[in-house]
Amino acid sequence: MLELLALAVAAALAAVEPTPYSQLLEPPAGRFLIVHADDMGMCHSENQASFQAMEKGLVTCGSVMMPCPWVMEVVEYAKTHPKADLGVHLTLNCEWRTYKWGPVAPREKVKGLLDPQGYLWSSAEDTLKHATAEEVETECRAQIQRALDLGLKITHIDTHMGTIVARPDFARVYLKLAHEFHVPALVADIFPKDRALTAEESGLRDALLGSGLPLLDGLTPSVREKEPEPRRETYGRMLSNLKPGVWQTIIHLGMGDDEMRAITGSAGERHGDYLAFTHEETRKLIQSKGIKLIGYRDLKAAMDRSALTPPAPLPETGRGGAQ
Repeated sequence: MLELLALAVAAALAAVEPTPYSQLLEPPAGRFLIVHADDMGMCHSENQASFQAMEKGLVTCGSVMMPCPWVMEVVEYAKTHPKADLGVHLTLNCEWRTYKWGPVAPREKVKGLLDPQGYLWSSAEDTLKHATAEEVETECRAQIQRALDLGLKITHIDTHMGTIVARPDFARVYLKLAHEFHVPALVADIFPKDRALTAEESGLRDALLGSGLPLLDGLTPSVREKEPEPRRETYGRMLSNLKPGVWQTIIHLGMGDDEMRAITGSAGERHGDYLAFTHEETRKLIQSKGIKLIGYRDLKAAMDRSALTPPAPLPETGRGGAQ
């Protein structure tokens, strides 16, 4: 819930609306859907389910948690699948009770991101309370650079648990990095427009509107059902009601095995996502509704064709602009 709220807040609009990606794609009134695998690199089960769903199913792209222990499996996969559409899942938290990870940046440079045991804070609230924007930039820059140094050709950046877009100064770091590394950032216009904005929300709005980056039209609703078949049916209703525009469905995949069950109580839901987006009925429904599946590589190409392109392309050395 926090992730969706934070993304919504980050996309609050002012008098001049940012350009939606739907204005940059053909046909202009089409229905486009990004099916995005979050949390790649977290564990072997997550990786295997994501790889299979990208190859045999309907997942169009995903993003990698660079602080996590199974990143190298994604790196090896990318070497043999050069068309894989992969971004960096900017990770400022480690939410699991017994499965933990720390920062990519040197610990002495990001002390505010660390809990008393030296891991990333479990909750976004603790990160917001203890960390500075400078520490967030140091860690997120290190994560992106680590991905590039390992040979990942990243197509976008997004946010784990919404933490980097939950505070105006954090959000400005997020958008700054998208410009500097010349990649799209996940920002969706889903903030309600029927009430006045708080000071915090106004700061986030200003950060967004100053970024020059286009927006998704929205994120599809979260699915709450725990069992695979009801979960697939709910996704089906969501797809049937998809409006014109560029939408993103965020899913978390897993193989439903002992590894995933040992890490998280959401193992069943993750396996349900895998089953839903490798199911032939889901494929038939998407085709019947005229929904075009796209990834962030498509959005990157659209951004490059437009006047909204960030000014500094990523050099071939793999490094961004200012270091």
